[in-house]
Amino acid sequence: MAAHDLWYKNAILYCLDVEKYMDANGDGTGDFEGLHRRLEYLAGLGVTCLWLQPFYPSPNRDNGYDITDFYGVHPKHGTPGDFVEFINHAKALGLRVIIDFVVNHTSDAHPWFQSACADPRSPFRDWYVWADERPKDYDKGMVFPGTQKSTWTFNDTAGRWYFHRFYDHQPDLDTHNPTVRHEITKIMGYWLELGISGFRMDAAPFIIAKKGTAIPTERDFGLLHELRQFLQWRCRDAVLLAEANVPPDESLEYFGAEGDRLQLMLNFPVNQRLFYALATGDIGPLTWALQQTSKKPDAAQWVHFLRSHDELDLGRLSADQRAAVFKEFAPDKSMQLYDRGIRRRLAPMLKNDRRRLELAFSLLFSLPGTPMMQYGDEIGMGDDLTMEERECARSPMQWTNEPHAGFSKAERTVRPVISDEIYGYEKVNVAQQRRDPESLLNWTERRIRMRKECPELGWGEFSVLRVDVPEVLAIRYDFRGVSMLTLHNFSSRRQTIGIDPKTDNSGLLVDVFDENHSRSESGVHELTLPPYGHRWYRVGAPDNALNRTSF
Repeated sequence: MAAHDLWYKNAILYCLDVEKYMDANGDGTGDFEGLHRRLEYLAGLGVTCLWLQPFYPSPNRDNGYDITDFYGVHPKHGTPGDFVEFINHAKALGLRVIIDFVVNHTSDAHPWFQSACADPRSPFRDWYVWADERPKDYDKGMVFPGTQKSTWTFNDTAGRWYFHRFYDHQPDLDTHNPTVRHEITKIMGYWLELGISGFRMDAAPFIIAKKGTAIPTERDFGLLHELRQFLQWRCRDAVLLAEANVPPDESLEYFGAEGDRLQLMLNFPVNQRLFYALATGDIGPLTWALQQTSKKPDAAQWVHFLRSHDELDLGRLSADQRAAVFKEFAPDKSMQLYDRGIRRRLAPMLKNDRRRLELAFSLLFSLPGTPMMQYGDEIGMGDDLTMEERECARSPMQWTNEPHAGFSKAERTVRPVISDEIYGYEKVNVAQQRRDPESLLNWTERRIRMRKECPELGWGEFSVLRVDVPEVLAIRYDFRGVSMLTLHNFSSRRQTIGIDPKTDNSGLLVDVFDENHSRSESGVHELTLPPYGHRWYRVGAPDNALNRTSF
């Protein structure tokens, strides 16, 4: 694949749940027809690729991640025909779509598992992982400590214990069974034929792990290579985006030394240390994470994010670092989850401080990689801590100040909309912010537009530069003879720094957002950043530098 074909290098990803985005038929649940009607909004915001959370048939005991049919659309969201209409309209607007790929497990209500339990001669019996006696490590490796009791559960019908990395109603598939692997590629092929552009691979480390009793910890990265080969044989520009919360030195195994496995990975090392920097002003761990994740194949890309539909996982921070983030962003135990994470949305975590929100978004759109947004964060939506576990941050999208935030005309919605004094839909909604030129929505749209006009950020090589203020992060990007410099002040105080971009033409810095340009004969610039301030500069470029960014 030629370099200019890597569309994901300069993409803007937007994650949403169809169930909670827009209800068109008035039954209280979001559907594909409703999402179809909101595609113009997303295209106008600057989004180029949607990531859809699970919309498959499901008992919905885990937000749709407990699937009973990998080839279907849940009736509450519409029909397969509605899905195809949605895909067609998205393509007409230049939007790509990737979907959640949840093949580590099924629902225990899936016909495969039901058959496997009912008959030991069932062809599906070997699709799952069994033990005749409860393994000694039955409580090892739980994903949801505190709410999950074990990873092995006894099934009365089968008379055996089955393995489940997640909840007990989500039995793991044996992804090392050749028949299961073939089924996985069939699932991929089906959705590719319907026009999607790739998959977000849920729980990638568990999919490739060998499972069972007395089996040493081992991961078969060859499976990722097989899936990549199949994917690009069927659709040459489709992608795999993995959720793999692993240390930086393991990430290369997921990309593949030759870039022949995954194209995209969510950057958990940077995400966790970014929030530590936002909480404390200490950018040392963040700088370390950026440098550690800089090594990757040319065709691979990191995806940066602030919040997602899951908890903010801080499990790879030290105990002291995690405590510092909890103290600043989740001081009440009810705001924390699984002893490792925070279940809040972005705006409440940052105390709805517009300066800190802008700093966070400026970072998101200028870190080296591809940015991903969570639905509703563009307007500063809040959370509902009365909801259980992760559901507090999964409320319906707030479109207007009409009843149920314009999400639905039903008397009752799938989840309550936010209706408090600060984040309630009466004050925080798309319609109101569209009319306000100074709103967070319009600010974010302008930032996205500039991000798309600065391919250095997605394609270029980057260097973290030393500055004389420890709370300021300075990064220089270089791509096709053009350099950019981004500065972010994590301090609540005004900071003045001296910085040399260290390029041949560093005497001129052109601010891409306003007239805050800087000239220096020596190449060393003295720049002042307000509290939580940020700047994007082109280095040594004339004022019409935007004309130089085209491919």
